[in-house]
Amino acid sequence: MSLAQITEKIRSDAQREADEILAKARARAELIAQRAEEEIDSIKSGFIRRFEVERPEIFRRREIVANLDVKKMMLQSSRDLIQDVYDIALEKMKTMDRDDQIKLCEALLKKAIKTKDEELEVSANEKYLDQAWLDGFNRENGTNLVFSERKPDIAGGFILTRGRISTNCSWDMLIRIAQEKQESDVVKRLFPSEAE
Repeated sequence: MSLAQITEKIRSDAQREADEILAKARARAELIAQRAEEEIDSIKSGFIRRFEVERPEIFRRREIVANLDVKKMMLQSSRDLIQDVYDIALEKMKTMDRDDQIKLCEALLKKAIKTKDEELEVSANEKYLDQAWLDGFNRENGTNLVFSERKPDIAGGFILTRGRISTNCSWDMLIRIAQEKQESDVVKRLFPSEAE
């Protein structure tokens, strides 16, 4: 055997061996790909079956969440409407005419006075409770009330102070107290079907 023949034999044996290895690798890759495809199909069909089983529950949960969201929005709308009622009441109190405001303030003040020498805090924007009014009130009621230097941020009315004790008779506080006491009645009147 010549060197050329030996070289050719080695080359052909190597080629045959390489072809066999390559064929086995291709067959193995094809088998792996086929098994992977089968596994993908199995997982996919499992998810589809699971989804079909769980679908009604998923939709039921979504409906519950949607209903809760609607109820939250309705509740917030109801709260906003109720707050609007009290905001309108506060605005009406702010726009009462002079005589009505004075009468209300005098009635509240007579009930709030304890020592007859307290201080009266009024808003910086107060237009009816002035020194002339206070002098007249003091004469009529035998009191010695004075205006405080403090000017609270209130919508109207006053805050009566004696030492560290304050009696808040501002429109803001009166509305807040009315709201706390009457809110359930207001809800029944505004939303009769919900209150039952």
